[in-house]
Amino acid sequence: MWNYYPELLETPVPRYTSFPTAAEFGPGVGADDADAALHAARGDVSLYLHVPFCEQICWYCGCNTGAANKTQRLASYLDALHREISITGVRLDRDVRVRRIAFGGGSPNAISPTDFVRLIDALTLHMPLDNPAWSIELDPRTLTRDWCQVMGIVGVTYASLGVQTFDPGLQAAIGRVQPDSLIADAVDMLRAGGISSLNFDLMYGLPGQTLTALEQTLERTVQLGADRIALFGYAHVPHLIPRQRRIDATDLPGQEERFAMAEFGYRLLTAAGYVPVGFDHFARPGDPMALAVEQGTLRRNFQGFTDDQSRTLLGLGASAIGCFPDLLVQNEKNAGRYRMLLSQDRLPATHGIRRSLDDQRRGAVIEALLCHGKASLDADLATEAAARLAPFTQRGLARLEAGVLTIEPGGLPYARTIAALFDPYRQDSVRRFSSAV
Repeated sequence: MWNYYPELLETPVPRYTSFPTAAEFGPGVGADDADAALHAARGDVSLYLHVPFCEQICWYCGCNTGAANKTQRLASYLDALHREISITGVRLDRDVRVRRIAFGGGSPNAISPTDFVRLIDALTLHMPLDNPAWSIELDPRTLTRDWCQVMGIVGVTYASLGVQTFDPGLQAAIGRVQPDSLIADAVDMLRAGGISSLNFDLMYGLPGQTLTALEQTLERTVQLGADRIALFGYAHVPHLIPRQRRIDATDLPGQEERFAMAEFGYRLLTAAGYVPVGFDHFARPGDPMALAVEQGTLRRNFQGFTDDQSRTLLGLGASAIGCFPDLLVQNEKNAGRYRMLLSQDRLPATHGIRRSLDDQRRGAVIEALLCHGKASLDADLATEAAARLAPFTQRGLARLEAGVLTIEPGGLPYARTIAALFDPYRQDSVRRFSSAV
């Protein structure tokens, strides 16, 4: 049983897919920094390609995406992405090996299977691929058999479906109507196409959602055989995401109801045999993500929890973020300006932050807490955090002994809040982030 302490959850906190977070990015980092980082990259790296288009825009979504309803705009974007692939590849040392490639969005299947194959050809031509693992995010509403066949030919083995909920009423409330049969058909096609690890993105905290509705969605997900499950709390921030104004905020569950949903989901999925991964992911035993938990190699990056061990992630596409040991750099978010920069053969990086040694030290603590539930603190950090940790240690949610901070089992829903204690940037930007649970 998780104990609910509302005073410990009242401050919104980041999800910490990076440290520092994107909220700290500024124009002081740009193309020259990206160029130097690419030239300095060595060893195994990962690629992320962003496709900022969807055939239908959901009201809840916080992704950088727009409607794929103008053929010329989509074609021009893909031309620019091809150009970025080529000018990025030429900057990489011969020692670099691309071991993982992920397509996200938006919805990558908003483009045609033919255009997807052309991107694969460009990556093969310009990037130092070394038998990479391929993954992709998909919208089941627009997934076709042709798409699944092409993914099978390419060798895509990891896929993530945006499901959110199986409840028709809740789907209508968030602007994502997709019948159960459509999702079931998508699962069948993906399995036939060679997908061996299939993730379902689900949400709690939706307008009008009840524990019964959540239970039905979770049980159906288990029945369909999802290998991984991401159970996110819906973040209602219409001041940042105008499309969310179409959602009825008066019908949103309160903080205590959200807490109960998170706990209910955790208990149902672990009882069904799933291994908990961090604070909001789950994986079947034997899945690479579950093995990473067991082996203590779980990590966190811009794609969430991952078993990817590379410390360098190259982001391609509008708004994509690249991660280097001492630098975080983001491409131009606006697709039009992104295309313009690449038309001039310029790297489209326009924002970011240099990661100081202190940032790297604190980032390692935050990642360890979220991925492994404990972190070793040096004397300075232990002294700094002791007083702020008191509300958590006194309630038995965390323990600090001999320089090791451990989050107790009952402290799991407070993991992000505890991690935020080591974040010096959090003093004046709380409205940018979602509820702590």
